Amino acid sequence: MGGGGAALRRLRDRGGGASGRRRRGPAHAGGGTWTATPTPTGPRPPPGPTGMARHVFLTGPPGVGKTTLIQKASEVLKSSGVPIDGFYTEEVRQAGRRIGFDVVTLSGTRGVLSRIGSEPPPGKRECRVGQYVVDLTSFEQLALPVLRNAGPGSGPGQRVCVIDEIGKMELFSQPFIQAVRQTLSTPGTVVLGTIPVPKGKPLALVEEIRNRNDVQVFSVTKENRNRLLPDIVTCVQSGRQ
Repeated sequence: MGGGGAALRRLRDRGGGASGRRRRGPAHAGGGTWTATPTPTGPRPPPGPTGMARHVFLTGPPGVGKTTLIQKASEVLKSSGVPIDGFYTEEVRQAGRRIGFDVVTLSGTRGVLSRIGSEPPPGKRECRVGQYVVDLTSFEQLALPVLRNAGPGSGPGQRVCVIDEIGKMELFSQPFIQAVRQTLSTPGTVVLGTIPVPKGKPLALVEEIRNRNDVQVFSVTKENRNRLLPDIVTCVQSGRQ
């Protein structure tokens, strides 16, 4: 892994890269306070009956820090020379009040995912999660091209595609569901993503991902989140072999 091994050693020396700073939590969630208190990760669940995990997903309650881990892992992988693209979701606040969520690509392009009290365009069905109305057109225009371009690169190893997150808002989009399935099945692509914890009616694609033999799922908690980063990066790097 060359530079990747050095990056991982630096992460472990820093206790997993925790900075202790406060940030807003992942999309569809509130904020979360990060502490630098080192805590053990505990044993990781096996990746599946075959033991051959390729894709890596994080799960956990809203606000626990899944998006923060995704962003940190993306930075480490990119600094190690790993071809990586994708998107994460970020909450949008106005006068201290959360008014919705945006989709942000790793290259910095931003688009609306949802807003409070907004109305769907004329002739479009309303896709609502609680008080948030999802802007499917905006989401698909930004997210779908990223997924469709997540094929294998020309260099050695495999590309990494970040998908944060696969949740209720995103799953209103049938093209997105198809694109995620295609990406998971594309040779030369490793997915690093987030999925919600089971709550209420199961989400078909989320359960499908949980049950794939080539998926490793990390459960993120307040107790282990500061120590998971090296394990996540190592697992992604192993999936690229």
